[in-house]
Amino acid sequence: MSPLKKTHVEGLKKSITGRVISPQDKDYDEARTIWNSMIDKKPAVIVQVAKAGDVPHAVRFAREHQLELSVLGGGHHIAGNSLAENGLTIDFSNMRKVTVDTQSKRARVEPGATLADFDKATLAHGLATPTGINSTTGIAGLTLGGGFGWLTRQYGMTIDNLLSARIVTAEGKTLKVSENENSDLFWAIRGGGGNFGVVTEFEYQLHNMNPEVYAGLIVFPFIEAKNIMKQYREFSKSAPKELNVWIVIRHAPPLPFLPEDQHGKMVIVLAVFFNGSADKGESLTEFLKGFGNPIGDHIGMQPYTQWQQAFDPLLTPGMRNYWKSHNFRSIENELIDTVNKHAATIPTPHTEIFLGSISGVQNDIPANATAYSARDARYIVNVHGRWEKPEDDKRCISWCRKFFDATKPFASGGAYVNFMTEDESERVPSAYGANYERLVSLKQKYDPDNLFHMNQNIVPEPLARK
Repeated sequence: MSPLKKTHVEGLKKSITGRVISPQDKDYDEARTIWNSMIDKKPAVIVQVAKAGDVPHAVRFAREHQLELSVLGGGHHIAGNSLAENGLTIDFSNMRKVTVDTQSKRARVEPGATLADFDKATLAHGLATPTGINSTTGIAGLTLGGGFGWLTRQYGMTIDNLLSARIVTAEGKTLKVSENENSDLFWAIRGGGGNFGVVTEFEYQLHNMNPEVYAGLIVFPFIEAKNIMKQYREFSKSAPKELNVWIVIRHAPPLPFLPEDQHGKMVIVLAVFFNGSADKGESLTEFLKGFGNPIGDHIGMQPYTQWQQAFDPLLTPGMRNYWKSHNFRSIENELIDTVNKHAATIPTPHTEIFLGSISGVQNDIPANATAYSARDARYIVNVHGRWEKPEDDKRCISWCRKFFDATKPFASGGAYVNFMTEDESERVPSAYGANYERLVSLKQKYDPDNLFHMNQNIVPEPLARK
């Protein structure tokens, strides 16, 4: 790759209706700042596209000048793949429109939209689809990796509700993909990450949704964690699909409904979501409270959009983050013991372990129906290392890796690419299981030169041999 000349950048500007930002521009640093502050990459050029038609020009420019190409949607991916060091970053931050068709119960969404943008637009019409749990997450990255959240047990994963997309290929061509058009590529992008092109529009199936849900937190002392996890395991086996309960283990933040003497102490939290009536929600909550001796709770009817933002204060940008996760078919006693042993040494007040339930509709879908193959997973455990200072990097990352290694014997062997860090490329084949070879073939068909490699990369076979 030769250095970009000013004349090259000026030529790019003429073909783009949006903005082209270079390191010399005063807002360059702001444009390259993403959620995980551990990522400090400096693109040679950032193309803030204004419309889908800008994307083919940016893709062709990257190919012509042999620039590494990355795509910035919400900028939340833990590995920081949305930025390309000394490369070209396509920035969708100005393309966040969500268009809802209430008759067909469908939404067309631009790739810069966050979950907050999506939820606001759809819930205004009493409609929703499964997405994630943090409102500042980008819809594009979430979808391409699979996508799961509070509604997954009831309606499946985000990709299970994707009807079509428009994608710019490595050749700079724009294709519509669906079950009836370019169906092989449609199969690949449902879980295959950004390996196959740049998506410029998503179309989702929506479901009727009460704007208010019964949701909140029940907080128990950490000393009760083992007993609570065992009861949770049995309860989750027969819980209604409208109910989703996740476990969070961490130091208690200064929540107003907790006694002050509990702030900063280790706790186990049941995060409860029920898409149903208040009466049924209260009944289920009372049962869950009986798992132990709560030190506080805050739960009741609230807007779904508000619940989708409940964890935002714990996931603000600017902190250093490192994740490790496994999928699980079941919660064995040995897993419970291992989780609690390592939780007792959690390295920072901001670090947490969460156990999310993803059992339900997504388990009924065949493993080969989409690129995402982990349809046997009923739970996912993610250790979310989070801290403030660079000097703590080694200690915190080491703790996360030890947790990961210790829980591996009880895992299902699959992986969720949206939770994989930059140093986990060796896990990519296992993440896709039996679907991996088909993905390699499609990568060879649509991106033989591996232009789209700023991701959990599926390497075309000829390049893999080198």
